[in-house]
Amino acid sequence: MNAIQTPVMLRVAQKKIHGPSFASLYFDHSLEFKPGQFVMVWIPGLDEKPYTISHHSKTGFAITIEAKGIFSKKAVALEEGDLVGFRGPFGNGFNILSSPDIAVVAGGCGMAPLAPLVEALDKRIVFIHGARSKDFILYPERFDTPRQICTDDGSQGHKGFVTDLLEREIITRKKAGTPPLKMVYTCGPEIMMYKIFLVCESFDIPCQVSLERYMRCGFGVCGACVCGRQVVCKDGPVFDSKHLRTMEDFNKTALLKSGKPVQLDQYFSWRCQ
Repeated sequence: MNAIQTPVMLRVAQKKIHGPSFASLYFDHSLEFKPGQFVMVWIPGLDEKPYTISHHSKTGFAITIEAKGIFSKKAVALEEGDLVGFRGPFGNGFNILSSPDIAVVAGGCGMAPLAPLVEALDKRIVFIHGARSKDFILYPERFDTPRQICTDDGSQGHKGFVTDLLEREIITRKKAGTPPLKMVYTCGPEIMMYKIFLVCESFDIPCQVSLERYMRCGFGVCGACVCGRQVVCKDGPVFDSKHLRTMEDFNKTALLKSGKPVQLDQYFSWRCQ
């Protein structure tokens, strides 16, 4: 799969608003892609940032953005006809299994990289999506696959955590003597993914997570996105249980733009500026 190394300039073909802070930008450009990969997005005169591909077809693709910092707020404000530069796609995507005995667990905007994966999987999978409230549930009408919703405030579905629903599914299958889950795919806040990883480890279920780190080059040269001994843009952003077991920075530290390692809460606070 060949990635574009120099920016290709594309015009926004369509824009869709999702709730109070999300928008998807669509581009009419054919792109070879595996769910979980990402592109480097360049807004001329501002900066370049990594974004996952959240919609994909033979003739086009889209990225979904949450307005949090300077770059993302500018990206969400783009309109049809505006020019955006792209490099990629980069990284390793999800290893897709063909089975109904699979769970996909999304947290907030972690739904974006998982959406093309859900559409590529068996429609009988276990599909769990958590968010702070019903207003932050991405793509509420998009999927044919039934979705179990949970929210922090109880405004939709289960009030609580995605791990509650995942553990319930695992235990219910065990008691009923039905086939256990063969894989759990997840993306969302890192503390959520870490807890899902621990649940999977306790029940001997493999999982794959999509990590987020600050990226500059997108293909493993600059070292800005190092996590433990892994380079997230090149070795990831999707990592399996085998790698997570030895990834000492997982759910602990990340590098700032300066290269300084800090605790995750400080890192994500900086990323939202």
